[in-house]
Amino acid sequence: MSRLIIEGNHRLNGTVSINGAKNSALPVLAATLLARGTSEIHNCPLLSDVAASVRILRYLGCTVSRSGSCVTVDSLGLCRSDIPDTLMREMRSSIVFLGAIAARTGEAHMSFPGGCELGTRPIDLHLSALRQLGMEIIEERGRLECKVNGRLKGTTIALSFPSVGATENILLASVTAEGTTSILNAAREPEIIDLCKYLSRCGARISGAGESAVTVEGVDTLYGCSHAVMPDRIETVTYMAAAAITGGSLVLKSVNPEHIATVLPAFEEAGCNIISSDGEISIVSPKRLHRIRSVRTMPYPGFPTDAQAPTMAMVTVADGTSVFIENIFESRYKHAGELMRLGARIKTEGRVAVVEGVPRLSGAQVDCTDLRGGAALVIAGLAADGITEVTQIHHIDRGYEKLEQNLCGLGAAIKRVE
Repeated sequence: MSRLIIEGNHRLNGTVSINGAKNSALPVLAATLLARGTSEIHNCPLLSDVAASVRILRYLGCTVSRSGSCVTVDSLGLCRSDIPDTLMREMRSSIVFLGAIAARTGEAHMSFPGGCELGTRPIDLHLSALRQLGMEIIEERGRLECKVNGRLKGTTIALSFPSVGATENILLASVTAEGTTSILNAAREPEIIDLCKYLSRCGARISGAGESAVTVEGVDTLYGCSHAVMPDRIETVTYMAAAAITGGSLVLKSVNPEHIATVLPAFEEAGCNIISSDGEISIVSPKRLHRIRSVRTMPYPGFPTDAQAPTMAMVTVADGTSVFIENIFESRYKHAGELMRLGARIKTEGRVAVVEGVPRLSGAQVDCTDLRGGAALVIAGLAADGITEVTQIHHIDRGYEKLEQNLCGLGAAIKRVE
């Protein structure tokens, strides 16, 4: 297995361009199943999760090719409606293919998804919503057997929680459904807006994207188009945290500052000087970070749960005590134990984590627990005395393209060892 060897105490300085968003690229790739013909998805990041999506598309009969950051999908050859268990287990977001496959073929057969273990992440909201659209779903021995009689039927769906995945599945299932679908308490994340932009370019009729009430007027057919994936807001925060913990300064290009508007105040509270403009953010960090009084993860536009771990790593060496309250996932502090191996002082109880800043971290061997937790360990290793060895980095490869190469280009000392 690959691992990262990090030599700490190197300040980061320079410019980095942010890649396309993983959490946008995956549902857009699933949506290409609905668009008859060829779609060109530009700014598509080179990630293991994206590769898994491509394998699913090819298995289903699509023709897929990549040239640089552009992935081209021709769905005319779609000939299957099932996804093997091995492909479903590769990533949690594989469940987003359910709505698209059933809407296109009239049936879908797959197992429950895999991916990071972040506590209970039920797909009950997905299944309940799809049933309301008229899909017959049988859950049996860890498998989903789904069938549609004719076309799905538009209806009003009120979500008990603004689930991103459930909102995506409803959108994919309803854009070619008969009649109008209203989604109440829909997720408002930028990735939802990006998916709606792609679908609209394909011919879908969607209004209210980015608001809590979204209306979809079903159309008969969608056609392929060209679309550029939005910049990755979590990758943006990750590089900002890396700059902050090393006392460095960075200019981040190809970003959308509005997407992380609720994160920037936390960095400013920590003493960082942030200047944002159209498509660019610059960060200059102090010699010693200040504590962040309180971070509460919430659905968008609140503080994103995916930004919690990188931010926690940043304040492990801040003056004072920072408090984190995780309101999205119940088991999202697994990285805390690994950070403590580096000398961090963290106490967790339920959804609360209290981080008491220490003067220095010390290098050690640590294991990635999940995607964002793995990024947190790399961030901490950048500031630790000595050598930090990060193992199980396949988690990191799911969501960060060439992370160690980009950090080395900014002044870090990291090498990947097979």
